[in-house]
Amino acid sequence: MNAGILGTGHYVPEKVLTNRDLEKMVDTDDEWIKGRTGIEERRIAEDDMDTSHMAFLAAEMALDKAGLTGEDLDMILVATVTPDKPFPSVATMLQERLGARNIAAMDLSAACSGFMYGLITAKQFIETNAYKNILVVGVEKLSKITDWADRNTCVLFGDGAGAAVVGPVSEGKGILSFELGADGTGGKHLYQNEHIVMNGREVFKFAVRQMPESSVNVVEKIGFKKEDVDYLIPHQANIRIMEAARQRLGISEEKMSKSVQKYGNTSAASIPIALSEDVADGKIKEDDLIVLVGFGGGLTWGAVAIRWGK
Repeated sequence: MNAGILGTGHYVPEKVLTNRDLEKMVDTDDEWIKGRTGIEERRIAEDDMDTSHMAFLAAEMALDKAGLTGEDLDMILVATVTPDKPFPSVATMLQERLGARNIAAMDLSAACSGFMYGLITAKQFIETNAYKNILVVGVEKLSKITDWADRNTCVLFGDGAGAAVVGPVSEGKGILSFELGADGTGGKHLYQNEHIVMNGREVFKFAVRQMPESSVNVVEKIGFKKEDVDYLIPHQANIRIMEAARQRLGISEEKMSKSVQKYGNTSAASIPIALSEDVADGKIKEDDLIVLVGFGGGLTWGAVAIRWGK
C-alpha cells in the first residue's frame, strides 16, 4: 500500500506586513531584507485568530480537494510550535471543528521541519494498513513569539497554514523515499525563550549543507538521478538557502517553488502552503517527481521524494 497526497489546502491571513512597514518599526530597510532573505512581505494573523482557526481553514480546503469530509478521517497530525495553548493539542481542537469523532489526534514539534515529520509519520500508518485517511497540517502563528524589536529576526517570520490529506495511492505513485534527522547539539542556535532567538550565521551554515544533501539523498535512494527531479519545494526560509538546494540538484529556476517573497518564513506551514499553491496553479503535474525538503530548530531536517498522482 503506497501512501500519497490526495488533496492539499492552505490559508494565509489577510493582513500584509511589508518591508516598508518594518522600516518604521526597527532599524532596517527594504533592500537589506530582500538582499539577504528574498522576503518582501509577510502575513500576520489578527489577535483573535488562533493557530487552530488557521489550521481549520487549510484543512477544510484539503478535505474538499480530496473529496472527503472530517468523518472520513482516521487520524489528524498537526505540526506546530505555536499552539493556541500548551494543551489540549491543536489536533484535538481541529478534530472537534471538523466533526472527526473519536479518531487519533496529536501535535508534532519539529519547528520548520514539522510538516515533513508529519507526512512521514502518516506514511507509516497508511502503508501498514493501520489507517486509511490522515490529515497532516503545518500551521504557525509566529507573530506571537516574534520579538518585534529585534531587527535580525522580526523581518523573517509570518503566519499561515497548509494541509494535506494522506491516503492510499496506486503502485508507483506517492511517497517513494524519505530522510529524517536531527542534531540536538545545534539546538542552541535556534530556540524560543519568550521570543524566537536565532544565531543566523550558524543556522545558515547548517541549512545550506543539509537541504541540498537531503534532497539528493532521497532521489538517489529510489535509484534516480538528480536530473530526474521535475519540481523542488524547499522550506521557504531564505532565498539563498533555497538556491543552494536548487543548484545542487541542477534544476532550473522555474522548477523550484518560491513564495518566500510573499509570506516570509512560516515554519511548519511553509512547505504545505507552497505545495498547495503550486498544485492549484498547475505547476505540479501527474507523474511529476517532486522533492520536498526542510530544516528547522532542533536542529531538525526532513525530505521526501514523491511521484505525484493517485
